[in-house]
Amino acid sequence: MSTQDTPNSRRSDDNESRLPPDHSPNPENLGTARTKHEPSAEEFSAVATSPEFLELRRKFKSFAFPMTAVFLTWYFAYVLLSVYARDFMATPVFGNVNLGILLGLMQFVTTFLITALYIRHANKNLDPMAAQLRSELEAQR
Repeated sequence: MSTQDTPNSRRSDDNESRLPPDHSPNPENLGTARTKHEPSAEEFSAVATSPEFLELRRKFKSFAFPMTAVFLTWYFAYVLLSVYARDFMATPVFGNVNLGILLGLMQFVTTFLITALYIRHANKNLDPMAAQLRSELEAQR
């Protein structure tokens, strides 16, 4: 391997060099990129109090807070059952697998389920609104 082929060197056939200039992470391409408007603190404050941003926050909170409450309730129920209902948790289900093990595994399943539900909710409801607000903010002159 020559010194020119080090992992940190830039080559002309590098995938990053094929990106449009305004999407390129290469510092040498930043000068050719379309310059974006840098919003001022006043512009950020105006957006933060806009009805669109307040609606975005409402949609986020309407998912995040109930889902957090449901998961914490489920988590603490599991912990309390494992401490105070040992006989119940030791109930055999099949072989050496008992109810406690299954409920413990369900903690992982519900974590992944909540993550998937949040991704779907964000992609459908939050990201389009956030992208619109951002583009409006960056487009201001």
